[in-house]
Amino acid sequence: MSKVYIQDKTFEKLDFTENYLQNGEYENCIFTNCNFANGDLSSINFADCSFKSCNLSSVKIVKTAFREVSFIGCKMLGLHFDNCNTFLFSVDFKDCTLNLSSFYKLSLKKRKFKDCSLQEVDFVEADLSEVQFDNCDLNAAIFERSNLEKTDFRTSYNYILDPEINRIKKAKFSVAGLAGLLQKYQISIS
Repeated sequence: MSKVYIQDKTFEKLDFTENYLQNGEYENCIFTNCNFANGDLSSINFADCSFKSCNLSSVKIVKTAFREVSFIGCKMLGLHFDNCNTFLFSVDFKDCTLNLSSFYKLSLKKRKFKDCSLQEVDFVEADLSEVQFDNCDLNAAIFERSNLEKTDFRTSYNYILDPEINRIKKAKFSVAGLAGLLQKYQISIS
């Protein structure tokens, strides 16, 4: 099957759970209220696209390219972004639920997560330098050997990370969030 090239198209209220999105390249496209749950977006290239209020939970994204892609108000449970094409990988998230997803070893430098649920997300060995976590729930998110230099956690909450096994130079934290940095020491903070 040949790959398609689609540019400047809006996809609205479509169900891609049984009839998957055509394999190809999508540039400057908008997907609104579409259902991709448990589907397959493998090897598809998205450039300068937006996904708004879509369900992408458990979608296969093996070798999928996301280049300057924004996700707004999307349900994205259990996605393995670590399986994506990493060349020019750049994504931003606003008001999304990304619980149980993985960004293992990915570079997310200078990306934005705003008003997102990031519970139990795997950020192991990820480059999160200069990332802005704005009002995000990071309960049980895993940060190990992660680059968190200049990362902004000031308005986010429920994170626990070990400063001894992560790079945190010039990272920004609120006073309320300091407990998440000291938890391993089992000290009482009042």
